[in-house]
Amino acid sequence: MSNSDRVIIFDTTLRDGEQSPGASMTRDEKLRIARQLERMRVDVIEAGFAIASPGDFESVQAIARAVKDSTVCSLARALDSDIDRAGEALRDANSGRIHTFIATSPIHMKYKLQMTPDQVVENAVRAVKRARGLIDDVEFSLEDASRSEFEFMCRIIEAVIDAGARTINIPDTVGYAVPQQYGEQMRRLIETIPNSDQAIFSVHCHNDLGLAVANSLAAVSAGARQVECTINGLGERAGNASLEEVVMAIRTRRDFMNVETGIDTTQIVPASRLVSSVTGFPVQPNKAIVGANAFAHESGIHQDGVLKHRETYEIMTAQDVGWNTNRMVLGKHSGRAAFRSRLEELGTSFATDAELNAAFARFKDLADKKHEIFDEDLMALVSDARAEAASEKYRLSSMHVTSQTGETPVANVTISVDGVEHSSQAEGSGPVDATFKAIEATANSGASLQIYSVNAVTQGTDSQGEVTVRLEKGGRIVNGLGADTDIIIASAKAYIHALNMLDANVQKAHPQV
Repeated sequence: MSNSDRVIIFDTTLRDGEQSPGASMTRDEKLRIARQLERMRVDVIEAGFAIASPGDFESVQAIARAVKDSTVCSLARALDSDIDRAGEALRDANSGRIHTFIATSPIHMKYKLQMTPDQVVENAVRAVKRARGLIDDVEFSLEDASRSEFEFMCRIIEAVIDAGARTINIPDTVGYAVPQQYGEQMRRLIETIPNSDQAIFSVHCHNDLGLAVANSLAAVSAGARQVECTINGLGERAGNASLEEVVMAIRTRRDFMNVETGIDTTQIVPASRLVSSVTGFPVQPNKAIVGANAFAHESGIHQDGVLKHRETYEIMTAQDVGWNTNRMVLGKHSGRAAFRSRLEELGTSFATDAELNAAFARFKDLADKKHEIFDEDLMALVSDARAEAASEKYRLSSMHVTSQTGETPVANVTISVDGVEHSSQAEGSGPVDATFKAIEATANSGASLQIYSVNAVTQGTDSQGEVTVRLEKGGRIVNGLGADTDIIIASAKAYIHALNMLDANVQKAHPQV
């Protein structure tokens, strides 16, 4: 592929995706996802915002050291301190990029930045020059570009290209654009700016109106050659353009788009599962490409057509995106080596033998309960094991719940608090409600429950239930995860995991604060 035919895929799951409320990830979780993105042959991985917190800096640094085949990027505001911190985090990268930005819309310049247009241009140029002094690959973004004035955009883009930016991002920061207008804006910018041929133009679209993918594709048709996107469309508010949808649209409609990506599409479903497992955000069944129903056919007419000739109702194959590797041929007689090997194929590795042994013990327990073990079961099992391993203050010791027709459910729960066991009993409107109230009777956290969701990991009544519990306290939001074939136990695990995250008091700064 020539440069004019190749679309660079820039994944920002670990940065913009992590800004979804409750989606913060640990360094090890980010590393797992980064390795999967590298396996998928993502061109650029935006690993975080180095100055946001010590944890973000360490994550960017760790990913920069671990990833060799993808470019690793850190976000930085147009501030010397941000840029220097990003450069430090990327120092050991095989291929690194600093992505600096400043707002360019009248409303942002006036009310948020409180700067004149001249001051914005001056700051942008200084930031790009400083970044180029640290690294060769510099990207510049015009925050809120879709509401910016065209003439001012041309002025600042020409200036930052002259200063050394080699990627220019035109983000639809608030999801305001529509495809025809957004594509035309991209075309006019490329045609109008004198030095536009010295940079790759990029898009970063939000999904507030459900148009992020459509806007991204419109911009590609108009000349953009980088798309910034996330796995499962994760991101602030309504999310970002979905990587899997952008990639498969380009691949499936190459006759119209006339471009390609370098993505290994068979790694899309494993990446989707991993991100869903780590963040606790389940994928809706009818989600394009990676939803459980994406290749399911219920209608008799559709089933008949597919049986006679697949292309009658399918425009791509399930195998194209990785659905063919969803079953693991392992059981209770399988050994550690086979268990570890399969998880490594799924993008999961173990830092220590103790971590492997703990996960393997859970696998054996699950194999006694389930006849068939699926990859989804393994991912849920490992996430649950890691959530418990990360627990510090609270641990579930035992529980007994009764629920019957005409009687009020009662839960008796014993949890260990700093090594000391405490038992409590509570009634509730249902067994889960009673369990949570019993836990709270001991923990007395003062947190409020924002979301409680249950996702069946696989099919069948013996499926594991993966539970997400979102708690909020004092403006902090955390997600707790738990998995078990018993939904009530999974719920208790998830609630306790969330309590431990609150107790750890890990703060994550928002990149635009």
